[in-house]
Amino acid sequence: MSKNFVKELTWRGMIHDVMPGTEEHLMEGLRSAYVGIDPTADSLHIGHLVGVMMLKHLQEAGHRPVALVGGATGMIGDPSGKSNERNLLDEATLLQNQNALKNQLARFLDFDSDADNAAILVNNYDWMKNFSFLDFIRDVGKHITVNYMMSKESVKKRLSSDASEGMSFTEFTYQLVQGYDFLHLFRELNCTLQMGGSDQWGNITTGTELIRRIGDGKGYALTCPLITKADGTKFGKSEAGNVWLDAERTSPYKFYQYWLNTSDEDAERFIKIFTFLSKEEIEGLVAEHKEAPHLRQLQRKLAEEITVMVHSREEYDNAVKASDVLFGKSTAQDLKNLNEATFLDVFEGVPQAKVAREDIDAGLDMIAALSAKTEFLSSNGEARRALKENSISVNKEKVGEDYTITSQDLLNNKYVIINKGKRNTYIIRVE
Repeated sequence: MSKNFVKELTWRGMIHDVMPGTEEHLMEGLRSAYVGIDPTADSLHIGHLVGVMMLKHLQEAGHRPVALVGGATGMIGDPSGKSNERNLLDEATLLQNQNALKNQLARFLDFDSDADNAAILVNNYDWMKNFSFLDFIRDVGKHITVNYMMSKESVKKRLSSDASEGMSFTEFTYQLVQGYDFLHLFRELNCTLQMGGSDQWGNITTGTELIRRIGDGKGYALTCPLITKADGTKFGKSEAGNVWLDAERTSPYKFYQYWLNTSDEDAERFIKIFTFLSKEEIEGLVAEHKEAPHLRQLQRKLAEEITVMVHSREEYDNAVKASDVLFGKSTAQDLKNLNEATFLDVFEGVPQAKVAREDIDAGLDMIAALSAKTEFLSSNGEARRALKENSISVNKEKVGEDYTITSQDLLNNKYVIINKGKRNTYIIRVE
């Protein structure tokens, strides 16, 4: 193998636990390894990215990545790290979600080449759907004791929690189903390694135990740390909820902003985990950043690398231009180039006032635009003073008291941006 996968993940801070012998096993030749992905939505979010990056590093090290969409396990719900059962999905929804997830994974993994280590997508529903309950408890369940299952940290934590209402039998058997997945992939694809978050260690080792007992072989386990933020807030969440990879759910602008707003401490960790920059490049960036932290070079590079990877270079460029509209120097032409979704993201939370279209068609004078029709400023007198002081801009261009807003000024045929000085921004919305 050209690259040592375990060493690569180690310097990047991406290993929490690894079963003894895993590194040597991978260095002996081409291996197959898998990560399970929950298909309860039609998009991945950035919480999934660590597992995806592990698969990408695996493929770059010459091994074959297997992405397992948990169609069957998604119908049950994993107790690890959760206090409630999840909603169960129907088969049609799961299939739709699976197809959407594969399209996203294809931005990271090579599924289509003729290479021996081309990635594979599998769905455990395909081999679990015809498994009868009696067959499962006879062929799988009898090989794992209840004592073994109860000893798992995820089970003990759930049962001892004051907030817990207990654990259903369905959830209790989750580790057996996930363990069987590993056994199945070991038999069918010679898949010898399962990877996941550190909360999955118990489920993964149930799989290695099944392989040892009834698979006549040896399976390996590797987990990465659960990503946390230095300030204690949850990684992968914004005020609006999950940060998704789907541009319809989280716009490329908001995606870019999430990474750009990372703290210095987090940026230094995240750039190792969420980019493919080399150790030397990252060390150089960290040193540069420490010399001039106010320039936020680390955050800018992190945001660039991950936005280009998830979306595209074009979407990244648009996100940077959109950021400049609000925070830097930009022109009326830059504003006109923003599509409506990005425009609304950029100016989210900015004071707005509605003005009738006929007022714009007739021509809206600046006093009315600042005060009478919008109440952006408290009085006509304040509006006049601001205009005389040359502190008012319409769509980033300075205007005087004699200026009239017309339909020519509308952005996306609906909006006008008014600035008073550098700090105050208002939006006229025409309806």
